Amino acid sequence: MTDRIGKARLTPARMNLEDVARVGVAGLRARPTRAVLSALGIAIGIATMVAVLGISSSSQARVMETLDELGTNMLTVAPGKQFSEKKARLPKNAGRMIRGVEHVAMAGQTGDTGKAIYRNDRIPSTRTGGLQVRATSLDLLEVLQTPVHSGRWHDAATAAQRTVVLGSTAATRLAATAGDSVWINGQWWTVIGVLAESPLAEDVDVAALVGFAAADAFLGFDGHPTLVYTKIAEEKVTEVRALLNHAANPEHPEEVTVSRPSDALEARAAVAGAFTSLLLGVGGVALLVGGVGIANTMIISVLERRREIGLRRALGATTAQVRIQFLAESLILAGAGGLTGSLLGVVGTIGFALTQGLPPVVPTWVIGGGLGATLAVGAIAGLYPAMRAARMSPTLALSA
Repeated sequence: MTDRIGKARLTPARMNLEDVARVGVAGLRARPTRAVLSALGIAIGIATMVAVLGISSSSQARVMETLDELGTNMLTVAPGKQFSEKKARLPKNAGRMIRGVEHVAMAGQTGDTGKAIYRNDRIPSTRTGGLQVRATSLDLLEVLQTPVHSGRWHDAATAAQRTVVLGSTAATRLAATAGDSVWINGQWWTVIGVLAESPLAEDVDVAALVGFAAADAFLGFDGHPTLVYTKIAEEKVTEVRALLNHAANPEHPEEVTVSRPSDALEARAAVAGAFTSLLLGVGGVALLVGGVGIANTMIISVLERRREIGLRRALGATTAQVRIQFLAESLILAGAGGLTGSLLGVVGTIGFALTQGLPPVVPTWVIGGGLGATLAVGAIAGLYPAMRAARMSPTLALSA
């Protein structure tokens, strides 16, 4: 009977999950400032990673929305280079011949007049601002699906007069709007409209668009288009793409370049993804530094709490329970930093997306992965201090 009682007294009490959490929190509450500063490193790393991935996802979501709205069935036809490396020209009737190709739904064209546009006649001729004056067909907006921001688009009457419609970037750089006058080729022209942004035709954004007839009459334009935009039936894009260079210039199809603007948008999204990987690396370094900070904090904590460890061991705590106590403190520290960092990252993503007009997107796997990474870092950072505390002799710890 006595032996059974002795064995029962020597059996240590088991700690459930609640006990472990309570002991871990109690250890951290004894040194709150140090705990907050240690968790801050983890929070910064996780916030950076969540925000970077969230902003990247929001930007890509915007690109996908744009592609869904505009479609991927627009092809552009442009002059390439001659055998002598000189720039080729498209025939004047290239647009009409392209419209005759089967499965081509519509086609609009522009032509570079070689003239610059200025806000007034006092601007030096060298300060073009990167803006171009382009002749345009009347059906261009229908192909590009670009709305008119203010004013109006050309019609048969205005296309023969000294009237101009500005792209969105051109209007901003000139600080001009519908009703203003601008200076082109030594003459005053009237702005009759301003276009909204055209995602698939950035050259239109920086252009001042005039009618072909007006370009011929007032600017000496030769009538050769420099870019033909075509809309193709979705399921026939590949098939028609192989025919457009022959249709645009039957005599020299090798001098014609056919491209798809949506490819540029997708490439831009891919470049943004590569930049995201770089920023993720920065966030990973911050997370690593935060883990080192937690490990340092826990080692110092073990050294400062030797009496506490010795007392617990003297009262019957096993080495495993001491090890679990300090490992739990490290995990709680890292977990608190991870939660705070995730929250800051989500708030930062939403704030950036709203200010930039992007749809806020934070994938759930980003938050889950971030929390998982913080717990892994906390476990690794707390493992050595926990083992060191568990190996501590009760006699030596109490005499320290």
